[in-house]
Amino acid sequence: MSAEPRINDRIRVPEVRLVGPSGEQVGIVPLAKALELAQEYDLDLVEVAATARPPVCKLMDYGKFKYESAMKAREARKNQAHTVIKEMKLRPKIDPHDYDTKKGHVVRFLKQGDKVKITIMFRGREQSRPELGYRLLQRLAEDVADLGFVESNPKQDGRNMIMVLGPHKKKTEAMAEAREAQAARKAERQALQPGRVQHSSADGEELLDADEADEAPEAPEAAAEEEAPAEASAEA
Repeated sequence: MSAEPRINDRIRVPEVRLVGPSGEQVGIVPLAKALELAQEYDLDLVEVAATARPPVCKLMDYGKFKYESAMKAREARKNQAHTVIKEMKLRPKIDPHDYDTKKGHVVRFLKQGDKVKITIMFRGREQSRPELGYRLLQRLAEDVADLGFVESNPKQDGRNMIMVLGPHKKKTEAMAEAREAQAARKAERQALQPGRVQHSSADGEELLDADEADEAPEAPEAAAEEEAPAEASAEA
């Protein structure tokens, strides 16, 4: 059966409880009278409560109503948060540089509002030293304590030890902050690229406005000063 409500001539009842365009209660009126009022207001007669006795109908612009409902549903889907569990695998004797890299990924996941499953993989004789994995998990939990908490304490699972970190920030909040940051970066890029107004001289050469002409010689030097630290860090 269709979920679409019955409108106008599709309504097949002798009388309806009518609601006006602004939500006012008109009362119980014959169907013919309700259709006449809909025509008079240049609106649709829409059955909003078919199971009521008599059915409740409202005068509205049905096309506009459907469009607004679709937009609200789309926005709700856009803001809907899905629980995501990321996984990060470490070795008990992990190199300090590798640990920092892995921790960086965990930080990024928690900032995005995702849970993180940390797995310590034991091999060979490492299986007889579970305390190594436990200490590593405790260290990681302390390093990211400002972003997440231990949702599931470390526990042995065969040759692995597993811990789950949960984010302090909800997924919806993380998504909203990410959109705000993206909008701010976009506005900053636009601010760094202002429009340039030019005019032609008598000999056909294009000249800048007087205000821009005063600033023009300094622009390349400023750009060079901004790029210099980036080049230096790249060489380092």
